[in-house]
Amino acid sequence: MESTVQSLQHGGDVLFLMLGAVMVFAMHAGFAFLEVGTVRKKSQVNAFVKILSDWSVSTVVYFLIGYPIAYGVHFLVPAGELLGGNQGFELVRFFFLLCFAACIPAIISGGIAERARFWPQVLAGAVFAGLTYPLFESFIWGRNSGGLQAFFESTFGAPFHDFAGSVVVHSMGGWLALPAVLILGPRLNRFVRGKSQPIPVSNIPFLALGSWILAVGWFGFNVMSAQSLEGISGLVAVNSLMAMVGGVLFALVASKNDPGFVHNGALAGLIAICAGSDLVHPIAAFAIGGLGSLIFVYGFQWEQEKLRIDDVLGVWPLHGIVGTWGGISAGIFGGPLFGGMGGVSFMSQLAGSLLAVAYALVTGTVVYFIISRVFGFRMEDEEQFAGPDLSIHSIHAYPEDYVK
Repeated sequence: MESTVQSLQHGGDVLFLMLGAVMVFAMHAGFAFLEVGTVRKKSQVNAFVKILSDWSVSTVVYFLIGYPIAYGVHFLVPAGELLGGNQGFELVRFFFLLCFAACIPAIISGGIAERARFWPQVLAGAVFAGLTYPLFESFIWGRNSGGLQAFFESTFGAPFHDFAGSVVVHSMGGWLALPAVLILGPRLNRFVRGKSQPIPVSNIPFLALGSWILAVGWFGFNVMSAQSLEGISGLVAVNSLMAMVGGVLFALVASKNDPGFVHNGALAGLIAICAGSDLVHPIAAFAIGGLGSLIFVYGFQWEQEKLRIDDVLGVWPLHGIVGTWGGISAGIFGGPLFGGMGGVSFMSQLAGSLLAVAYALVTGTVVYFIISRVFGFRMEDEEQFAGPDLSIHSIHAYPEDYVK
């Protein structure tokens, strides 16, 4: 009887995590449609191919290199041994956590859209998914977490808490993207004689579809981060929901009904709540998501019009800055003062969040500087004018429009 119960428990955990992995995998379709809807028609094919290619490369490098770095587990053994005594739980755990790692190049893709060369970015994504991200992951969630987390706990009273990746995934991706965007420079004719020339999005329905796919998949991202049936929490689910609608409503008012900001506002709320989704009260989650949305709306405008940074999807403010806010907000709202569960330190959250910023900026700058110097990173002006669809993939998204 005991062995039967244990077998059912292992099987339930495997199924639980596999369903979570599939939901997060589906989010990559959301990344694709969000980018496709935002870029111009001449860049839509490239967006689709980039996301799928980066996913495929990430799978290989994370399987062979990244997951062993992060968790000290490798899969270079006979297939029978891979099942172990828990029905292959480690395999589906790899699948689930791969979906997080592959978010890094997917996030960066939106910032560098329409002027980055294809293969150099595939290479950069491989470095991030296989080395850069797993190393940081190992210090927060994985095999090397004991030392750093013990330091946070002894110094500030609690370890750094990031339940579902506001910092480890989203902040990391957004801050890694910033050096790439700066090294690339703006798209052709984005700024003319010092004046901003905004490039309108191509397809609001595609952008909205991307946001909806991401939002639905996010409940796998957050809730299934428990990684077992025993650890599942209804609080995480409702906090994710409240943060999402907080993000929508705050963006609705702040942007004066702008559809792009409204749909990205939902994502800002979800990014912000990842870290503390298992700690905070639902009302606090609403506030965290709403404030995250305001950070994105005003941060995007500041980035584009004041700093003159052509970050096409606004991934630096959306993932980078809002992700950092998510980590810090867990330290503010996770305590008993605001109805939270406690066991979290503001200083640990601040220090851990800033550590991720520094790590991402340094490693991102090094990787993209080397790639730019060795391989070249920016498309030629003629290639940009024709569009990456034709220049890289030799086809338009709508070929019939070009048939005479």
